[in-house]
Amino acid sequence: MEQYVMKGGTPLCGEVEISGAKNAALAILAASIMTDEPVIIDNLPDVRDINVLIEAMETIGVVIERLDLHKVKINAGCITSVLVDYDYIKKIRASYYLLGALLGKYRKANVALPGGCDIGARPIDLHIKGFRALKAVVDIENGMVVSSAEKLEGTHIYMDKVSVGATINVMMAAALAEGKTIIENAAREPHVVDVANFLNSMGAGIRGAGTDVIRITGVEKLHGTEYSIIPDQIEAGTFMFAAAVTGGDVTVKNVIPKHLEAISAKLIEVGCRVHEYDDAVRVIAGEKLTHTQVTTLPYPGFPTDMQPQMTVVLGLAEGTSTVTESIFENRFKYVNELVRMGGQVKVEGNIAIINGVSGYTGAQISAPDLRAGAALVLAGLSAEGITTVDDIKYIQRGYEHFEEKLRGIGASIEKVDSEKEARKFILQVS
Repeated sequence: MEQYVMKGGTPLCGEVEISGAKNAALAILAASIMTDEPVIIDNLPDVRDINVLIEAMETIGVVIERLDLHKVKINAGCITSVLVDYDYIKKIRASYYLLGALLGKYRKANVALPGGCDIGARPIDLHIKGFRALKAVVDIENGMVVSSAEKLEGTHIYMDKVSVGATINVMMAAALAEGKTIIENAAREPHVVDVANFLNSMGAGIRGAGTDVIRITGVEKLHGTEYSIIPDQIEAGTFMFAAAVTGGDVTVKNVIPKHLEAISAKLIEVGCRVHEYDDAVRVIAGEKLTHTQVTTLPYPGFPTDMQPQMTVVLGLAEGTSTVTESIFENRFKYVNELVRMGGQVKVEGNIAIINGVSGYTGAQISAPDLRAGAALVLAGLSAEGITTVDDIKYIQRGYEHFEEKLRGIGASIEKVDSEKEARKFILQVS
């Protein structure tokens, strides 16, 4: 079983290049099958979730050519099935985007219910409600979402709660529906905008993405395009927090600073200096971190995917901080691991109460999910001694070459798959 083993205590300094946004890329890959013409997608992150979705798309007849590590050419003109029951697809949340794409193009889709990280209930009821509003028939049968429509009709949809996945899924299906669709209380995240821009580059008629009202004029068909995915704001934020937690000085490159404003604001609050450039952000850790309060909210609020990293930073801040998780109810499963490293964190309901300590200590810990796993690596890189992180398969779902990028800014970290390799690393750094 692969692990990360690391020696902490070294300030991380230097520059790191941010990859394409995983969450945008998953939806855009699915949307690429909505035309029979070739589509080229660039800046695709080389992470496990992306590769699983590509394999699943190939099982239904999509022809995908790797032009290089981050660029693919997709031809969906020979799709042979609208049944996606690929075993691995059940392990990634974004499998549901194939519903909107296939339903829009073929008026039917049967897709296995999705999985992903166990961070709380993420029902697809809003997706189903949206499809039904477009006049599709949708049922859940034997672990599959089964949907069909004689025709899709534009309509007025109000989302009961802000949902990125449902906004994107309904937007895809509505792009090929007859007439006009309005989505109110739509999610505003950057990857919603990226998917809308991608669909528009294929000939869709979508306006208002990035606001809470999206207006879609359905078109008869979409055409091929070439498109580059936006940078990953969560990967960027993780490396920004790596500077803060290790007392370092890190410049994250290939980013859109506006997407990082909520993250930058909290770093400034805790005592870091943040310098913004056209496509880069530099974070210089303060001599002392100070306490603050954080509540996760839909964009443009503080992202739930940055909540574990924030808690790790606040665990080293003077005084008492609170982190309120308002999106997912199981997102504090990493706290027990952080406590094993010397953190003083207590969870009451959806609030973590954090009393800052002077430093973490190395320990053998496990990653409970994608973002918490990355946060625990940051804790290990700031800790005194050796830290081993198990279950790094979660981290590899969403971070491209994580350990290599960390080594590039001075981290002492290695990916190992045996106790012998771990011992060898520990001897080298001792």
